[in-house]
Formats: sequence, structure tokens, C-alpha cells
Amino acid sequence: MAGSYRMCVCFTRKFKVTEAGPPPDVNEAFFKYTDGGTHMSAEQLRRFLMEVQGDGGVSIADAEKIVDQVLQKMHHIAKFTRRTLTLDDFHHFLFSADLNPPVGDQVHQDMTKPLSHYFIYTGHNSYLTGNQLSSDCSDVPIIKALKRGVRVIELDIWPNSTKDNVDVLHGRTLTAPVELIRCLKSIKEYAFSSSPYPVIITLEDHLTPDLQVKVAQMINETFGDMLYSPECECLEEFPSPEELKYRIIISTKPPKEYLKAESGKDKGIKSRKDKDSDDDTWGKEPLDLVSDQEDGDVSDTFTSEDSDGESQQPEVSAYKRLIAIHAGKPKGGLKEALKVDPNKVRRLSLSEQALEKASENHGTDVIRFTQKNVLRVYPKGTRFNSSNYKPLIGWTHGAQMVAFNMQGYGRYLWLMNGMFRSNGGCGFVKKPDFLMKGGPHGEVFNPKTKFPVKKSLKVKVYMGDGWHLDFKPTHFDSYSPPDFYTRVGIAGVPGDAIMKKTKIKEDNWTPVWDEEFIFQLTVPELALLRVEVHEYDMSEKDDFAGQTCLPVSELRPGIRAVPLFDRKGEKLNSSRLLMRFEFVQD
Repeated sequence: MAGSYRMCVCFTRKFKVTEAGPPPDVNEAFFKYTDGGTHMSAEQLRRFLMEVQGDGGVSIADAEKIVDQVLQKMHHIAKFTRRTLTLDDFHHFLFSADLNPPVGDQVHQDMTKPLSHYFIYTGHNSYLTGNQLSSDCSDVPIIKALKRGVRVIELDIWPNSTKDNVDVLHGRTLTAPVELIRCLKSIKEYAFSSSPYPVIITLEDHLTPDLQVKVAQMINETFGDMLYSPECECLEEFPSPEELKYRIIISTKPPKEYLKAESGKDKGIKSRKDKDSDDDTWGKEPLDLVSDQEDGDVSDTFTSEDSDGESQQPEVSAYKRLIAIHAGKPKGGLKEALKVDPNKVRRLSLSEQALEKASENHGTDVIRFTQKNVLRVYPKGTRFNSSNYKPLIGWTHGAQMVAFNMQGYGRYLWLMNGMFRSNGGCGFVKKPDFLMKGGPHGEVFNPKTKFPVKKSLKVKVYMGDGWHLDFKPTHFDSYSPPDFYTRVGIAGVPGDAIMKKTKIKEDNWTPVWDEEFIFQLTVPELALLRVEVHEYDMSEKDDFAGQTCLPVSELRPGIRAVPLFDRKGEKLNSSRLLMRFEFVQD
């Protein structure tokens, strides 16, 4: 492929996209495992896969299948004439994101522990198509989220304009509603399109008792046997993802609380003065954004679950029976809300600022709470543009449901997508043991502690390719081919967070960097590898050329093809990097 670039009015320059050859490490591996030969047999490939790529269980049949797939893709008919790989074939295999990905696609973690033991892929206002104030409500973003593997869908339910049916919309805003029944039917249809593990629907309820009865009927009729309804009203322990496969779970507050909580809803939106941080720059920790109010824009306002001795309307009991995960906060402030009841489990919701405040003042209480109960964190009310916040504060404190605006985009959402590439992308990631267990004297993990280095990760960025297929010749620069560089680094506990970058490769659609970086990790279990490619622009802001985020604990060692994604998290068709990952125990 050749690209034409205007130099001035008089003439244009033509640049041909030349394919870069294999980097030295690939040449070296090929000649080592072929004993200096020109063709690699399936047995030689198997040895390479076991010794360099760490694929211990690979059989000769697996290796033969890979050889066949590569030959079919590269030569179409060559598979009938030979069963070996040339150096170019071997390089093509290593650079294929389908055949040689950086993380696995199988569920491999223990799925038999209670739900509280897992991070869960969680959406916020899952029905919004865009911003929080004026975008349309629809089932389309719900379907998209479920296809991506999101397991918690949030629906705000309100009476419709004639007060005889139920709509989903972002209350007290200009968002156009969508009927609840449409959302429920779409959830039923797509719930298990990407994962067999349960879908949790969190309801933010603003209904009268008669409409609650109607919702109970709708949910029962839509989901039938798929619906998980616990036998007793309050669970002592949550069931496991394995027990709940292909089930739908409802989480909300028991009915009597809504009417009391209603008056406090959304007060925080008007009173917030803090500006939204720019989600697309990797800035400092958002601790300066803590609100004076503990929890102004709350869905689950502080109310007593047992106060007033209010009698339950019998017809609402059908609605109450739907609720498998009870939400709500006892009176008495945050310290009280974080108390663990040995006889029942529940869900607590905190805004991002309330969590920041809690992590500063009651960090160990938060972690103890999340060992048995579920903590949901949600974006502050002033994120009108559907931006997101740093998820690591929630994860390092054991919060299972770090709720994100999936319709937004930016670096924090890339981290969220990266975390949930773990465990085969099933939407449930087992929390590290240190978040679930206390020490010998009852102490719990403290993310602010400076830990010793546990292991080092060596990352080598060899080269990149595919941009000339995904972008127009003049997308990055009207006058010459792009000048790419790669940023690579770690997101994790504060002591592990760092970013580094390669040199800029000028005028090249297939840049070869061949640079190695070493990252020392104190808490590798919570570390994510961040990778971004940019095109250097001397006069303006650098152009974005792709990103990915990968869980360090899931990285497959060896030379791997790393597919890149756009700003919104959609996979680019061809753009990818060739990288090497190696772990060194300290």
C-alpha cells in the first residue's frame, strides 16, 4: 500500500508501506529451535511453546493444528504440500492476535466462593446512550454492555407520565425515557451472550406501592425460573457465581425505605461545586475532589431498615420477595454503615467521594465490610458527561461493584475493561486472598503501606503493525507517514504506578522500537499493564493510535501479539504490537 502526501501546491511525495521483518529475538528463537534450519516442524514449535511461551500443556496435536492454521492463512494451499513453518510463517504466528494472544480466554479461577469474594463488572445508569442530563434512554447500551461481559445492570425506575406504568430514565433530567419492560426483555435475551455467570439488576426505585406490584409481576413473567429468589428474606452468606449460573438477581432496598429516601434523592447534583476532572488525562489522584457532603447524590440514602415499625403493605411483599441482595444503610453515619452483621449480608452504596473519605478515615473497616458484604461505588453526580473515576481506590479496598458509565470513555474505562479481561472475560474476577483474610492479629491489607517488591515484570516492545489498514494514509499526518511511539506502564497500588515510553520512530507505518522496560511490583495481584500508542505531533496535541490494558496476573509469558483498541474500547481490526513478557521473582 502506498500513501500520497501533499508537500506543497506543486508536488506530492509517495511512501510505500514496507513490511518490517522479524525482530532479532524472533530470528534467534527460530534458529535455536530449528537447529539453524530453514523450516520449523510441529515438534520444534511445541518445544518453543513450552520453553519460551510457558504453554506447559501443549501437545504435538496442538502444535500441528497451529502449523495448519498458519499455513492456511499465509499460503492457502501450502498445507497440502508441507507441514512446517518458515521464518516468515513463524513471525506471522507470533504476530497473530488470534493465535498468540497475551491473555487466555478460559475461566480458570475458583467460582465456588460467595459473591463477596469477587470483583464484578458493573455498569452505572446502564440505559443511557450518552451524557447524564439530556441523552436518550434505551435498551441498546444495555445490550452492548452485556455483550461486553458486564454483569451488573443499573435501572432507575419511575412512574410514566400517566402514572399507570413504569419507565426507565435518569430522574429530574431531560433524558427521554424507555419502557422498563423493553429493558427487561433485552436483559433476558442478552444476559448470557458473553458469560454464563449471573446478571445482577440493581434497581433505583422511585415508585408507588401499586407500581412496585406491577414491577414484581413484570420481572416474574419476564424471567420466570431464571430469577433467583432466596428462600429466606435475609441471606447469611451470598451464594457463589457457580451456583448462580444463568440466573438473574435483583438488588435494591426493601420497599418501605424508598418513600423515606425519596426526598434526599439527587440533592447533591445541585449543591456540588467541584469541577469534573478531565478523564482523558492521567492526572493526580482525585483526593482533592472529596465533597463536604458524605453522600449527597445517593441512590441508597442513609435510612433505618427497621425504624418506625411501619407496617408492610401485603401486596408489596411480592416485590420484596424478588430482592436477593438487600441494599440500604443504617442510621448513624459511615462507621455504623460499615459494621458487619454476622447474621445477614447486604449491599452498601457509596459515591466515589464518600469512598475516598472512607478509605482515608476507615480503610480497614471498608475492607472488613467487603469480606462478607457487597460494596458498590458509583460516579459522583457532577459527571454529567458520563466520565469515570479511578477504579483502583475501590478495588484496593475490596469493593466488588465499581460502577462505571460504560457509554463514556477515557483512561479509567480502559482500566476497567482491562481488569475484566481476567478470568476468561466472564465478568467475575476473584479478589486476591489478602483482601479476604486478616493477618495473625486481625489486621487487614492496607493499600497505603509500602510493601517490598514481590516480582519484576520485563516488558519488551518489539514493533507495531496494522495502522495502514485501520486508518487513511493522511489520518495522522497530511504530509508524511506517522511518527509512532508507545507508552507502557503500570496502574495499581500507588507504589507500583508508573509510565514509561519508547523513542519516536519517524515516518514509518510499521515502527520497530525493540526497547525493554522493567517494572518492579509490590502488589502484582492488583496491577494492570497499560499500553498506549501515540503519533507524535510537533505543532499540536499528539494523535491517539490505540490502547490496551492487561491484568498483570493473567499475562502469558513469552513473545505475544497484543491487539489494540480505540478510545471507546472497540477492538481495532488490524493494529497490534509484538511484545515480550517475562516475570522475575525478587
